[in-house]
This record gives sequence, C-alpha cells and structure tokens, in this order.
Amino acid sequence: MAWYREWASFSKRLVHVIAKPMKRDSGRGGMVVHPYRGYGSQDEVFVMGRVFRQAALGRAIPRRGMLRDTADVTRRIFRRGLANAQVEIRVGDNQLCVTTDRDGYFDAHLPISHALPVDISWHRADIMVHAKDQAPIRTSVEVYVPPPEADLLVISDIDDTVMFTGVAEKLKMLYRLFVRKPHRRTAFPGVASLYQALYRGQTEKAERPILYVSRGPWAIYEMLETFFQLNRIPVGPILFLREWGISWRKPWPRRAEAHKRDLIDRMLALYKGMPCILIGDSGQHDPEVYTEVVKAYPDRIKAIYIRRVDKDPKREQAIQRLREELINTDCELVLAADSVLIAEHAYAQGDISARGLQAVQRDVEEHQNAPA
Repeated sequence: MAWYREWASFSKRLVHVIAKPMKRDSGRGGMVVHPYRGYGSQDEVFVMGRVFRQAALGRAIPRRGMLRDTADVTRRIFRRGLANAQVEIRVGDNQLCVTTDRDGYFDAHLPISHALPVDISWHRADIMVHAKDQAPIRTSVEVYVPPPEADLLVISDIDDTVMFTGVAEKLKMLYRLFVRKPHRRTAFPGVASLYQALYRGQTEKAERPILYVSRGPWAIYEMLETFFQLNRIPVGPILFLREWGISWRKPWPRRAEAHKRDLIDRMLALYKGMPCILIGDSGQHDPEVYTEVVKAYPDRIKAIYIRRVDKDPKREQAIQRLREELINTDCELVLAADSVLIAEHAYAQGDISARGLQAVQRDVEEHQNAPA
C-alpha cells in the first residue's frame, strides 16, 4: 500500500500546483491577469503575461481541500484568453499601454526614459488592466535588470539541461518533482551549485543575468517556478514558446530551434557588448543552434556547454564536427557528462570562483554517494 499512498500524495500535490493560479480570484471568476517575470536593461524592459476570462467557483465548493483544487483545475482547463484588453505597465516613472492579442497575451517593450535605480536588480512593474464590462485589475510582477558591473550573460535551456524531462516521460518527471526527496528530484546533480556559481561569478557578488529557455508552453510556468525553488536554482526570467497554439489557421507549433535562436538574438541585442555563455543538451538541436550563434556573433560567445544526455556515437561525432567548426574562434564547445566538467571549464576561464567549483564537486559527489 506504500505505492498507493505515494501516488495519492503525488496526485494531490500535482493537482494543487496546477490549481494554484486560480486561487488569485478567490473563486469570483471574471477577468484574471497572470504576468510573467520580466527582464531588461537600463534602456528597455520587457514584460509579458496573459489576461484570462474564467468561470466563478460554485457556492457549494469548499474554500480549500482536494475538491476545491479539482474545481479550480476544471476552471483552468476551460478558461480563455481575453483579447483586446488594455494593459497599462509602469516601471519606475516609465509607462506604456499595450493591447492583448487574440489569445489574451501581452508582450510589452517599454523604453526607459527615466533611469531606474542601479543599486537593485529586481524592479517592480505595476500593471493595470482594463477590459469591456470588467472591473479594472491591478497587479505587479518583478523585472530583472542586471547591475552595471554585470560581466556575463548566461542563456540556458531547461529541458534535459537543468532538469530531467524526456518528452515521453512527463508523468514520471512530475512524479519525481512532487514526491521524491530533494536530492532525488528532477534536477541534474550539481546544477543548483553550478548556476549559483555562474550567477555570483568570480567575485561571488556579480548578480549576472541568467535567462532560461524552455520548449514547453506557458501553462507549465508555475510548475517550473516550483521546481526552481525546490532545487535552489537561481531564479531568472523564463522564456518559453509562446503557446503550442495548434489551430486551423496555424496547425503546427513553431519550431523550437527557430524560437530559441530568435530569443538569443534578442538577448544579445538587449545586453549589447556583454559576453555570453550558452548551455544546452545533446539530445535536441542546441549544439547546432549555438554554433550558428557563434558564427553570427564571433566576439560575444565565450563558451558553449552541452550536457551529454545520451551515448549515441553518431550524435557525439556530429557534435565533434561542430567543435571543429569553431576551432578558429574564441569559443570552445564543451560536451560534458556532468556538472563538474562544466564547472571546471568555467573556473579555468575565470567565470566562477574556486568556492563555486568546490560546491559543484561536493554536490555531485554527495549525489553519487547517496543511497538509491
């Protein structure tokens, strides 16, 4: 019966996390705003989010417990994006008004004409949403702007790079995330200390921008936030495919590699002049996409770190050929079996501290010695 209790616990916790975004309306329904953590520079910031219309909670439903969570999951499944809502965004003394698209999304590009404080990295974006026949809604979200002394941009894939996923193993992934103990969760060994080391830099005070890219839809945003918190991975803006959005007008989701390349171009333009490292995995198209980025920006990319997630000789040969294509550049492509190899290379390049390297080595060793 132990397995039954474990799976019951898993189901209950998973349903609660999926239902969590619905709690904000206290069961009233109507218009709801869900902003995503933003990012920017002293010149411009980007704030994204979605405006929904959702059903009210029935009076017979209790305010907490499994029945309430199940009702909220149902409300989440049937909620719909609200088009043409007016979204006013203010960051400091800078303001912009945008309109949601046909799916309820807004993606605001706010030029900074009034300087933001440079002694903090996370700024508050105040949001006011107006829509026809709806009471206005106020909310806010954090926006990351790196300090002037930030010396390195980190762009990392999430799927099979930070966390185990496997497209065919989503349920198993969620089980590990919500049931297993922290050292047995879905994060690769040493990932938390590696990204902490990259965030802090050689001085351990750098507060570098780390941007995470996923192939998943915005619908899993809360789950990934929970994953990052549980595994002590530095939180940064998370950039997804907009939405898988299969429709008659657009029957196929956009290719992940095209989306990833566009995001990298956008980040390199935003943080102009800042060196960058790219982190991905060998299972998808990361090595090919990142190699093309180095060719387009030969002076910007310091290193490409590719986590080896399989042992396919043909795939390793293909990645080796990509390494040879970069041999005359300042960027080295590192195919790494674990986080320690990445940390050792980053330390040799002066990108992390000796203490950061030791933390990664210790965490990986502890994982290897942990009971099965």
